[in-house]
Amino acid sequence: MADLNDAPPAAGDPIPAFPVPVTREVDCGTAKLLPDVDRPRAVLLTVDGAPQSYVDLDEPTYLEFEYARRIAHVLDALAAPGDPLDALHLGGGALALPRYLAATRPASRQQVIEADRGLLDLVREHLPLPPDSGIEVHAADARTALEAAPEASVDVVVADVFGGSRVPAHLTSAEYAGAAARALRPGGCYVANLADSAPFTFLRGQLANYAAVFDRLCLIAEPSMLRGRRFGNAVLVASQEELPLAEIARRVAADAFPARVEHGPRLRQLIGDAQLVRDVDAVPSPEPPTGAFSVG
Repeated sequence: MADLNDAPPAAGDPIPAFPVPVTREVDCGTAKLLPDVDRPRAVLLTVDGAPQSYVDLDEPTYLEFEYARRIAHVLDALAAPGDPLDALHLGGGALALPRYLAATRPASRQQVIEADRGLLDLVREHLPLPPDSGIEVHAADARTALEAAPEASVDVVVADVFGGSRVPAHLTSAEYAGAAARALRPGGCYVANLADSAPFTFLRGQLANYAAVFDRLCLIAEPSMLRGRRFGNAVLVASQEELPLAEIARRVAADAFPARVEHGPRLRQLIGDAQLVRDVDAVPSPEPPTGAFSVG
């Protein structure tokens, strides 16, 4: 597994501003860093037009994407404020969530896995991490890295892996869910960004996978998405122990774009008769409707 942390920027090196967009061909397509005119050092990362990350170098706790804030709400609820977490991030993008965790829980140890080396080089060049961030970034396949992680080695696994706008098939199976459970410490938590729309065939299969492996499960999404009115993101949260559901619900309800936390009987009703998805039958998440997540 290649390590991209051999030569971090020197302490005190200025972080460049973004007067113009940056475009580069990376392993998985055409990546763009698009400056935000309202925030001097904030950048939107897209790959082939699909938004991947939003980072504000001056304010790493600012998260533009709704799903990213919902994952952050879960991270905030997992331990007392400021307590460090050992985290494994599957999917790197511009490292928005690792930067957030480093800012809110400074002593956290974080490993980030991103398959696209060209994308990592772009991010490293234009959005460098502080040398004391506690974040290590590696170029590797997410599932390979997850299966190679020592047993019971991390407090949280955050999965935000999209090939363009779809979760790759090898990250959607029951076997993959089992590998996630194996990597977590007792009381650890798996958090994933998923996307689907009614009739939720993909999402229901994912919930069935994790319900077979974990004792506790919840799903965070906007009510309109859960009612089948639109394609959208849903955050899946799984653990072997009780989840801080009341705290998570309080935080996501107070967000600028409130969401709902589904668990217990309502979640079992959503799963219904969905069957486990094995490796042999696994497929990527569905293609979003045209324009759902694209940026021109």
